[in-house]
Amino acid sequence: MRVEIKKGVARGRVSVPPSKSAAHRHIICAALACGQSLLHGVAFSEDILATLDCIRALGAAVTVEGDCVTIEGIGGKSVAPQSLPTLPCRESGSTLRFMIPIAMLSGGGVFRGTERLISRGIGIYEGLFEGSADIHKEKEQISVCGRLTSGKYTLAGNVSSQFISGLLFVLPTLEGDSTIEILPPFESRGYVDMTVDTLRRFGVEIEQKSELCYLVRGSQRYSPIETRIEGDWSQAAFFYGFGLLGGEVEVDGLDKASLQGDRVCLEIYKNMSRGYTEADLSGCPDLAPILFAMASAAHGARFTGTRRLAIKESNRAEVMAMELRKLGAEITVLENEVVISPSTLHKPSESLLGHNDHRVVMALSVLSTRFGASIEGAEAIAKSYPAFFEDMRRLGLEIIEYDGIGK
Repeated sequence: MRVEIKKGVARGRVSVPPSKSAAHRHIICAALACGQSLLHGVAFSEDILATLDCIRALGAAVTVEGDCVTIEGIGGKSVAPQSLPTLPCRESGSTLRFMIPIAMLSGGGVFRGTERLISRGIGIYEGLFEGSADIHKEKEQISVCGRLTSGKYTLAGNVSSQFISGLLFVLPTLEGDSTIEILPPFESRGYVDMTVDTLRRFGVEIEQKSELCYLVRGSQRYSPIETRIEGDWSQAAFFYGFGLLGGEVEVDGLDKASLQGDRVCLEIYKNMSRGYTEADLSGCPDLAPILFAMASAAHGARFTGTRRLAIKESNRAEVMAMELRKLGAEITVLENEVVISPSTLHKPSESLLGHNDHRVVMALSVLSTRFGASIEGAEAIAKSYPAFFEDMRRLGLEIIEYDGIGK
């Protein structure tokens, strides 16, 4: 799909969708509980649909009514299958990394997804589970055969925190205590904090022995709950970005005391409005596309902690640099750093490309309102925020959608 975004200034109020990160965690904990949980305010992006499909494959019963999801959990133990269950992860890295340990409660599973998802890999699990699980990777699926056991697990802290969270979901249900030790630097700690907090809500306690060590008591049980999913700060960042383009947008549905690391977007934008900015993105990598776009429109910036952007839905540092250069931005991409020099932007002379990455499309869409532009591959927003263009229109912006390319 191609979208044409007209030049305009965003004004008004918008409610962001529920946090995808929080929804993943609540859905999984509800699936592991013994009894019925009610989760209100769920937004059905492609990633969340993937997680719901996977917990169904492992035996949880799911009923959807409006934005409420009712989940009858499996009590911490997956249904023992006749053969390895198939778990359709689509293109959700969170789903894949969270669900692998959960499937290992009953012997493993076959995880299917896009070629890009599978290529992003699960190398951390391959090392952790060596000797206890047989892991076989093909072009569009990963087969895992084996059972998770309690014990001591050591993980590097500068890779995806999703591997740490995946262990935290399952280790409390096993017999025997476990420890998780993190090798510094510990990046994306905020996402692990979110996992620990969600587990607590479901009656499971994780003890943090030190900044880099978690003690997980075994034989714990998840209790069902009823709750509402909080708003998504990573999505709010796109709308707050309009403030740097002369817009006036208020965002509803957010928890100002949220543990979401992406809440830092407000502080970074404030600094951007004042001048050249430096920021470490190791704890908030999902903000990178919109921060790159806004820095190019403001006074430039130097971003560190960008190494892991290469293994997202696209190589986000490289593709954002490619697209922003079409508007006149001057960007240098290094191994773990992105430098955006102050420059004068202009309307692009060719279409921008979404690179099958929802956050790239949304970041380019916000910036495109400054000059007007068209974006190919805009359907990628369905991964996390299907109503994004509708919400942009609510702010007075004109957007034309075309089903085909080049129409």
